[in-house]
Amino acid sequence: MSDMTEATPTPRRGRPAVTSQARILAAARRIIDREGWRRLTLRRLAAELGVGTTTLYHHVRDREDLLIQLLNEDAAQSLAEVELPENPRERIITAMVAVHDALAETPWAAEVLTVDGFLPRLGEPALRVVEAVLSAAVELGRTQEQAVDLFRTAWYLTVGELLVRARSGELSQDAERRADWARGTFADPRMPQLAAIGARWPELAARDTFRVGLAALVDGMLPGSSRETAR
Repeated sequence: MSDMTEATPTPRRGRPAVTSQARILAAARRIIDREGWRRLTLRRLAAELGVGTTTLYHHVRDREDLLIQLLNEDAAQSLAEVELPENPRERIITAMVAVHDALAETPWAAEVLTVDGFLPRLGEPALRVVEAVLSAAVELGRTQEQAVDLFRTAWYLTVGELLVRARSGELSQDAERRADWARGTFADPRMPQLAAIGARWPELAARDTFRVGLAALVDGMLPGSSRETAR
């Protein structure tokens, strides 16, 4: 339901409710936990807090800004204490794995961040991780342009993997049904590899290969940064 179709909340009578960023974010999390992030709107949030919608604009610009603030609050907790190794190759991998793991705790996060231009709105802990990736790439002899290309490509891998996992979780079926589906779908003898994998496809697709894929991406985009440099 959109903002335009929702009833305007009726503020509580008496002394105006005291609002703060902390109370707003806590109320937003309650709505997300209860109804899902797509149902979070400023009107619904105002009703949750018992204030007028305009009161919220002292703390948030719009719904997107509210979601970014929630993510920044999470990042401040999950990324602030990440220890990055001195080796630049391992620093890149560790930084991006930390981003992946932090976002995996919030299934809707990747979908919110699937647009260019979100970076300036991130808080210091998240930006420090981005800086770590860029500086490590420059340390390995890449230009600033190449460092940005590396981060963006690693980010696409990260957010793509998270989106697929989140969407697959929403549409999950029991293992036996998925195995039966794969067995029937991959039975064409003209495609021998798929036919040989058959019912094992769901099991193989469920494996966590993010770090392996990320390492291969880094080594492919940063020649000379192979595992030998980590020793």
